[in-house]
Amino acid sequence: MKLSSLFLICLFLFVAHVTAQKVDRAVAIKEAVETERAFARTSELKGTRDSFLAFIADDGILFRPTAVNGKKWLLDHPTPPSPTRSWLNWQPSFGDVAGSGDMAYTTGPWQFRRDIRDEKPIAFGHFVTVWKKQADGKWKFAIDLGISHPQIAPIPKGWQPAVSEPDKQAKPASAAKQPHKLLIADIDFSSASQADGSQKAFNSFAANEIRVYRNEKLPMVGRQNAVLGLPARDSTWTWTPAFAGVSNANDLGYTYGSYEVRDVKQKITEKGNYLRIWKNNGDAWKVVLDLADPLPLEEKKN
Repeated sequence: MKLSSLFLICLFLFVAHVTAQKVDRAVAIKEAVETERAFARTSELKGTRDSFLAFIADDGILFRPTAVNGKKWLLDHPTPPSPTRSWLNWQPSFGDVAGSGDMAYTTGPWQFRRDIRDEKPIAFGHFVTVWKKQADGKWKFAIDLGISHPQIAPIPKGWQPAVSEPDKQAKPASAAKQPHKLLIADIDFSSASQADGSQKAFNSFAANEIRVYRNEKLPMVGRQNAVLGLPARDSTWTWTPAFAGVSNANDLGYTYGSYEVRDVKQKITEKGNYLRIWKNNGDAWKVVLDLADPLPLEEKKN
């Protein structure tokens, strides 16, 4: 009897392992991207608040202005009556998915019209959304954050996602989910930035294909271009992570928290929220997207 039970357990684990290996990443990223597009269509048809309520996870995070439970915040802040309806329009132009098919991220440009009937938008930017597959198989977003910039970024039409190829020299990521190791990597990144400067720290922690998002600038792609978005050399940039989440395959993850930039006199010149997307190449976690969203500095009273 005990041997039969042991055999059934082993058989179950083997089948589960084989099933996990058969995740079709191309299908998974397409699902996440189509969910992002449905999210945007709902914004046009029903309004931004209703679309966010429909697509946010129960534990999803929004920044109002710092991190809050997004669903609770939306329910507590209904849209006031108005003769006009604003329109936040966006579309994905890049994304990737975990090997386990349970986590993905999408990013692309957004435009804002004060009224949906307006001919031209009045504000522009780029967004980043982290998606998680729920127990019912639906995709819901875990976190959403963006930047603003004055340049007009065309809303892409018909973009089709492609599955990223793993580094040929990278070792397979550990199958065990280890968010604490990603949190430690983010803390080590901050320590390196404080000790050696943000530029040197980025050279150690950033992937070659990193995307860097900063307010008032279009996204900068590539590690060399990323330097343009970093604080000046005579300032110190540090951050405090609040959370780390990783995929079941331990190959894709994200961190978010708060950051500060101080000058040589240790005066805070910038502070805000940040969101990072990480990929595990088997040897270490590397940053593939870095977004910093500044908050207004408090003015010192006389």
